[in-house]
Amino acid sequence: MTTGERIWIVGASHGIGRELARLYANQGASLILSARNRAPLTELADELGGADIQPLDVVDRGSFDAAAANIALSGKVDRIVHLAALYDPGRIADLNPDKAAQIIQVNLTGSFHMAQIGPTVLRPGGQLALCGSVAGYVGLPQGQIYSATKAGVINLAESLRAERSDLDIRLICPGFVDTRMTQKNDFRMPAIIRPEKAAEAIRDGLAGRRFEIHFPHRLTRSLKLIRALPYGLSMRLTRRLSREDA
Repeated sequence: MTTGERIWIVGASHGIGRELARLYANQGASLILSARNRAPLTELADELGGADIQPLDVVDRGSFDAAAANIALSGKVDRIVHLAALYDPGRIADLNPDKAAQIIQVNLTGSFHMAQIGPTVLRPGGQLALCGSVAGYVGLPQGQIYSATKAGVINLAESLRAERSDLDIRLICPGFVDTRMTQKNDFRMPAIIRPEKAAEAIRDGLAGRRFEIHFPHRLTRSLKLIRALPYGLSMRLTRRLSREDA
């Protein structure tokens, strides 16, 4: 049951975050919407009939602290879903180092800021969900910096879960979702789903008991199997995914 819950969604301006906000609003939640740009948040809040807008740059600790302080003025939060991410596909040798550094800051440092700041605004026993990716399960071609940061987020969520038994720490690991990020890809994306379906999977998963919410299962279970294999086998399989060997 979501009615009456106060939910903070970071990365709510587009894609999965926007669809998740719509789902929770339909269930009667009181929403706090964050992203770097105010305009799409204002548009979404108007569509939903109202929401607390807290613009936030996840790489700026001062911005994060200010948003949390503003949120705390109105009381504690029941649930936080941190979805902010940056992606730029390409082989390691071809990546722009400044862009790579930005991806690390947004995806990993931003999640670290949330891991520290989020619990300060949560009610006792409240829920904090960080967003990894199936790309973080194994080292995949064409997205190494993104994959590396998402592996870091997975590890961060696991560590936070071990440290904060007083909170409901969760991990979200989506597969391919049809958003602005994946539209940059020029390769086949197996089992790709719409953001509406991804949002439904996240909502339903966070209402359940499992630590990790991963989807779609026809993709995620295959990658989990590859991760469990010895390196000799797993690297042989992932190498086949590269454009060079395709």
